[in-house]
Amino acid sequence: MNNIVNERDIQVQHLPGRDLWWLFTPEMKVSESFSMNVVNIKPGATVSPAHSHPTKEEIIYVVSGTGKAYIDGKVHDISGGTAVLFPKGSIHMLRNTGDVDMKVCCFFTPQATMADYEFHESVVFPENQN
Repeated sequence: MNNIVNERDIQVQHLPGRDLWWLFTPEMKVSESFSMNVVNIKPGATVSPAHSHPTKEEIIYVVSGTGKAYIDGKVHDISGGTAVLFPKGSIHMLRNTGDVDMKVCCFFTPQATMADYEFHESVVFPENQN
């Protein structure tokens, strides 16, 4: 059991619109209640495809950068210091609208893995929402 994890020690996953590091996963058997990852979104990039977690809640915390959060058809401004709750089943995605990387911590309860993502390929970020 490892209670302390540094993202530099985790293998990065290069996914559409972001780089992702899973810091706490169910397989680690560290927590019974939650899992966590960190994403880095490059300027102008959009996390895609839109997705949901049908049986999980997700809270994100924007560490740095600025952007937009799409949640069930509505777009909201986000920036460093912003926390956002994605309720179970909500369709969501993020876009970096700034000129520097946007770093976001993502917390899931109950625990989630990539297998718990439901993708919504037909949902796109509204183009008038840079």
